[in-house]
Amino acid sequence: MLLRLLSLLSLLFIPHAILAQQSGTTKLDSVPETCPVTKPYQTSLFVPPPPYTAKVGRERFWFGTDRLWTNLPVNGMLKGLPVDTSSAHPTFSEKLFWWRQGYDGRAKPRPKLTVTGKRIDSPAPPLEVSPPTTAIMGNRSAMLVGIGFPTVGCWQITGRYEDDELTFVIWVAR
Repeated sequence: MLLRLLSLLSLLFIPHAILAQQSGTTKLDSVPETCPVTKPYQTSLFVPPPPYTAKVGRERFWFGTDRLWTNLPVNGMLKGLPVDTSSAHPTFSEKLFWWRQGYDGRAKPRPKLTVTGKRIDSPAPPLEVSPPTTAIMGNRSAMLVGIGFPTVGCWQITGRYEDDELTFVIWVAR
């Protein structure tokens, strides 16, 4: 009986052990210099067109153009993401919102947004991305995808909508 119980408990902890093993030495509280994270105002100061707000908050900033934009953490780091063990491969999960001037989520509830990503500091399994959907906030719409990072580390994310593309780099930490 005790042997069965130990076997069952070990199965419950496998996803967390796999994530810990895959993450290697990436428990850092700051972004390493080897990860070229996208920083506020790196290329230019982007302010979304009305009716979107000019500022997103103290800890995030707008990044992109009026053709495609998102918001990113000022420090370049996503830390403390929940672990999603619902799929065959556990991931650190995050929701990413994407905006575009004139995008109407009521007219296009399933946007033709494609999001891809790759870890650039070490080999890693592929990024998991949910099918895009729409988030509606009052008279504004955003495109939304769920992202599953299979490991922590330095990730390059690219979003594509029609002929527009936006790429950024983010550090994923525990």
